[in-house]
Amino acid sequence: MFANAYLAGSVLVDAGVLPMAIEPFKDEIELIVLSHGHFDHTAYVKEIAHMCGAAVAIHEADAQALVEDAWSLSSHFGARSPGIAPDRLLADGDEVGGFRVIHTPGHTPGSCCLYDEATGDLISGDTVFSDGCFGRYDFPGGSREVLAGSLDRLAALEVRGLFPGHGFPEEEGGSRQVRAAAELIRRL
Repeated sequence: MFANAYLAGSVLVDAGVLPMAIEPFKDEIELIVLSHGHFDHTAYVKEIAHMCGAAVAIHEADAQALVEDAWSLSSHFGARSPGIAPDRLLADGDEVGGFRVIHTPGHTPGSCCLYDEATGDLISGDTVFSDGCFGRYDFPGGSREVLAGSLDRLAALEVRGLFPGHGFPEEEGGSRQVRAAAELIRRL
């Protein structure tokens, strides 16, 4: 059930990990950015936000997943949605912790990636994975065509490190994986 979480400066990206994994860093975290609203990425956001005294941010198109079980897919995990309201609604182009928010719908309507233009690092949530694949688009609000457009947008970036929501990070050559995903989805 668990998804990757990344600590980038004072920003924690995704909150599907147990709070005890975050506890050693609790004094550093000021903002929790959720890459999208699926439960495996949001399961412990309420507890982690409380423990850290951190604000919670999510794209406006996925905010309903924090309170609606059908949008969070929490029932797939035998659970309920986190039941909290975000402190900040993200939009394409926003800046958070030195990253630019890139709205990449398709997996969910509000899926977002965080891109560091200086380093070329991309925290990609479930939009694209380090094996050249992409997130599912058959859940509520998903769309293959929309996801293909999001992957094309990411393929235009120079990506060095690719840090996905599941699987292993790729510290070099991330553009290759993003381009592979963009090509793969066009072939479906």
